[in-house]
Amino acid sequence: MLKAKTVDRIDSIAASDWNALLATGQPFVRHEYLAALEASGSVGPGTGWVPRHLTLTDANGTLAAAAPLYEKHDSFGEFVFDFAWANAYRQCGLPYYPKLVVAIPFTPVTGPRLLARDTEARRQLAITLSDMTDGICYSSAHVLFADAQDLAALAPNENSEAESERKPNAALRRGCQYRWYNRDYRSFDDFLARLSSKRRKQIRRERKGLHEAGVRVEVRYPNQIDAELWATVYSFYDRTYAIRGQNPYLTPAFFNELSIRLPEQTLFFIAYHGDDPVGMAYMMSDQDALYGRHWGCHIDYQNLHFETCYYAAIDYCIANGLTLFDAGVQGEHKIRRGFEPMTSWSAHIIANPTLRRAINDFVEREGALVAEHEATERERSSFPDLDATAAARHADQT
Repeated sequence: MLKAKTVDRIDSIAASDWNALLATGQPFVRHEYLAALEASGSVGPGTGWVPRHLTLTDANGTLAAAAPLYEKHDSFGEFVFDFAWANAYRQCGLPYYPKLVVAIPFTPVTGPRLLARDTEARRQLAITLSDMTDGICYSSAHVLFADAQDLAALAPNENSEAESERKPNAALRRGCQYRWYNRDYRSFDDFLARLSSKRRKQIRRERKGLHEAGVRVEVRYPNQIDAELWATVYSFYDRTYAIRGQNPYLTPAFFNELSIRLPEQTLFFIAYHGDDPVGMAYMMSDQDALYGRHWGCHIDYQNLHFETCYYAAIDYCIANGLTLFDAGVQGEHKIRRGFEPMTSWSAHIIANPTLRRAINDFVEREGALVAEHEATERERSSFPDLDATAAARHADQT
């Protein structure tokens, strides 16, 4: 038996113990990334994300499993929308909040969420999470952008009543995202050659217009950014939220923490007009993937977003041999720019039996529509079939 415990600070767990559970180089689930969020005040009291990290230890006190778990009193910053579920609870006179969320805050990137040294520890972690969802303290638990191993531990197992095979009765919710895969391209022009003539001309026209306007994009690591440029970069990020009347999720201190904790996996694609920075895209990387996270600008140059957030990043992936570029959620317009529709999954454990049945029914019907939409988007894309690299990576995730 493993002993369960929740902690309200990731630094209560040794970084080496947490990271030892990881089978991926993806930065978001690393101890350093989660610690940067907490140390910077981007999560914690008053932010809507209260850490309740779940751990399981064995008889020797060794960490056997863990999950980045948060108590939530709203549904912002999750990118898997359940506002209608909260409204249904309210109409029934029941509280939906607080709820539990296993996720990387503000990060809609598929990856491991139930970290474990083996399959049994992962199953026990999933059961412990389910048991915390009692309908009194917490209405529900949600594992967002889960990978294949998580889904296997969370999926219902209705045909077995044996305790050794018990699983949470989680509803699996399907989503669709758009990702770019490197099909052994030698150059950006080689990539463009795989697109239709219309799409190829559109991209060349968009890039040419910015080039003629004197705009270029430079890739900078944290140690290549001085204090003045840091302030400018953050102001671009802040403006993205300000024009929508929101406060930014990430504080200035977060980027300072990242520059210390994960300097080699943190990148900024900074757009310049002459010597003046005019826009930026903040990204993270691992050994074979690039992840677009946030963007902002000072002046809304036409097509600046596409160049800074897509084309320069694709150039970077090809030059550095990266196989995947995950540019974030939304964006059917990405189809026209060489991205492909791919499935994402989240798992939802609902305590109330009546609302659980209703939500499970909704998720099943929604999933059929999403699958149909994804198939249609695949036909619209430049890649009607997955190549071997994309198929293998996607299978690992879903």
